[in-house]
Amino acid sequence: MGPRRGQELFYFAPNGALIRVSVAAGPRWTPSAPTKVLEGNYAVGSGLAGGRPFRNYDIAPDGQRFLMLKAAGSDTIVAPPQIIVVQHFDEELKRLVPTK
Repeated sequence: MGPRRGQELFYFAPNGALIRVSVAAGPRWTPSAPTKVLEGNYAVGSGLAGGRPFRNYDIAPDGQRFLMLKAAGSDTIVAPPQIIVVQHFDEELKRLVPTK
């Protein structure tokens, strides 16, 4: 895989594997045989958000790295997600960083 030049297509197979197909430049669309880039339990999705298209993965400009979201519960080693809620943040900020 090389830099983004519009000569590769990536898609998810029904089993969740990320697949790569090279497309030769020229007047005819000539795809290569599909090759599996990676497989795993990743969250897969795309669609429209606020009228704009999105996908929940991205490929680095060098084509060598991928940003993917792990599906919930796919890794037993990772601690469950946590949310920390800070109430009255403005008061806490005034206490920690007085203006005078």
